[in-house]
Amino acid sequence: MSSDGKGWGRSVVIGIPYVWMAIFFLVPFLIVLKISISNSVIAAPPYEPVFATISEFFAKAGEFTSASYARLFSESIYVESYLSSLWIAASSTVLMLFIAYPLAYAMARAPKAWRPTLLMLVILPFWTSFLIRVYAWIGILAEEGLLNWLLMSIGIVDEPITFLATTRAVYIGIIYSYLPFMVLPLYSSLEKMDDTLIEAAQDLGCTPIAAFWRVTFPLSIPGVIAGSFLVFIPAVGEFVIPDLLGGSDTVMIGKTLWEEFFNNRDWPTASAVAISLLLILVVPIVIFQNAQAKAQEADR
Repeated sequence: MSSDGKGWGRSVVIGIPYVWMAIFFLVPFLIVLKISISNSVIAAPPYEPVFATISEFFAKAGEFTSASYARLFSESIYVESYLSSLWIAASSTVLMLFIAYPLAYAMARAPKAWRPTLLMLVILPFWTSFLIRVYAWIGILAEEGLLNWLLMSIGIVDEPITFLATTRAVYIGIIYSYLPFMVLPLYSSLEKMDDTLIEAAQDLGCTPIAAFWRVTFPLSIPGVIAGSFLVFIPAVGEFVIPDLLGGSDTVMIGKTLWEEFFNNRDWPTASAVAISLLLILVVPIVIFQNAQAKAQEADR
């Protein structure tokens, strides 16, 4: 094959992911961005574009201020929703890390014959619909549900505890639903680790705990970072879990976004909420990835 043919084939292979991102990310993003800078009207669709053409948008962009974006900072409900979502997602991620790490470590150190079975047990909940699994927790956390029955049967409590329609129920739902996304990257990092490194550390005088913190944990950091991103990002925009398990005091941005779209029919504000949420998530991730890339280059 000629060098031109190889170059053309390489360009196609490299270009496919960019085309995919353009179609399924960039185009929807631009559509939502257009709606976010539109005016809300009582019509179908319930918005009126401010700019008729792209050239008009770039020509007058400096003179334009969107009322939808201004509302995000002037009304406390949006600020509270963002802060509450970030806090719940971050704390849930930390809790999941403490639960998932021992689980993934035990799976990685289990006999090889058992590892596929243990991995299947982690993946098994995905065989059931996400919505059905969240609905099941309503029956578990209700005052007459399975959890209260168990606690009263073994004598821990004398009367039912209110779990449902609280922030605790939201934490339980998020941790249960997203725990496999934390376990799998951690297991992948720990399973590939060379056991002789631990033996060498112990031969040099490290205790098992010191060998873990000096060898095992640093080598598993890529899994920790990947799992944290896989959990934190969808948890911030979660709607189903706070809607079904949370109460009126649990305010998350996903629920606020849904109410703006479907209850208030304010598409420009809802789109502005979505764009702002995307920027809040993407910008720190890009900065972190660039810092990681520079650190890796410096280590070489």
